[in-house]
Amino acid sequence: MAVRKFKPTTPGQRHKVIGAFDTITASTPEKSLVKGFSKTGGRNNVGKMTMRYIGGGHKRKYRVIDFKRDKDGIPATVKTIEYDPNRSARIALLFYADGEKRYILAPNGLQVGQKLMSGAEADPEVGNALPLQNIPLGTVIHNLELRPGQGAALVRSAGTFAQLTSKEGKYAIIKLPSGETRMILCTCKATVGTVGNSDHALERSGKAGRSRWLGRRPRTRAVVMNPVDHPMGGGEGRQSGGHPRSRKGLLAKGYKTRAPKNASNKYIIERRKK
Repeated sequence: MAVRKFKPTTPGQRHKVIGAFDTITASTPEKSLVKGFSKTGGRNNVGKMTMRYIGGGHKRKYRVIDFKRDKDGIPATVKTIEYDPNRSARIALLFYADGEKRYILAPNGLQVGQKLMSGAEADPEVGNALPLQNIPLGTVIHNLELRPGQGAALVRSAGTFAQLTSKEGKYAIIKLPSGETRMILCTCKATVGTVGNSDHALERSGKAGRSRWLGRRPRTRAVVMNPVDHPMGGGEGRQSGGHPRSRKGLLAKGYKTRAPKNASNKYIIERRKK
C-alpha cells in the first residue's frame, strides 16, 4: 500500500495525493453480489430537501458486504481484493467450501489465496471472525457488533482498529478508535486485525471537482447568510458572526448535546478525549 503524488501540471494536480491501488487484484465486481443503488439528492420520500449539500456525483452500484460473518465452521478462500466506491476500505471476495460467495471488509495484510474461518472454533488470526469471548486479551480487532447477530456496526473505516483490553463477566471492555472505552457483550462477533487501506488518511483530493464526483455540493458558510436563515447571518458589512452556533441556535464548538439519561451510559466506561 502506498500513495502517489503528481507533478503540478495543472492547479488541480498540484496538491493531489491518491492511493496507488496496488493491493487490488480485480477490476470488475462479482455480479451476484452487486445491487442497484439510487441517489436521493438529499430529498426524502415526498421530495422535500432534508439534507443540504448532497447531490450529483458518479453513479455507483452497491456491493453486498457480509457484516454478520455467520457462516461458522465453513472455511473460505480469499479470491480477490477489490475497490468499493461506497466505503473507504477495500473489500475481499470469499469463496466458501460449500460454494457460496461473499464480500467482507479486507483487513490489513490479507492475501489472495488465504484461508479464513468464522465462529468460536476459528483461530484468532487476521481476517477470522470470532465472538469476543474467544479472542485473547490485547488483540487488535475491527468490524465489531454492538448486539449479537446484528452485524458489524463499529470500526469499519479504512485504517481503523479497536483493542480488546479486558473481560468482566458477560461483557468485554473495548477501546474504540475515538478513544472511548466501552462494554460490549462477549457474544458479539469481531474480526481480528486492522481494516486495510490505512493510507486513505493521507489522500488529498486536490480540487473542488473531486468532492462533486463524490456527491458533495458546496457548503454555504453561516456568516454569509441572512438572519432569517441562520443565527450568525446578517449585519452591515462583514460581521464576525458572534458566538458559533448551529442553524437551530445551539452553541457549537464543544457544547455537550448527549442526553443525560441515555440508556447506553452504563456501558460507557470512559468518554473520548477531546
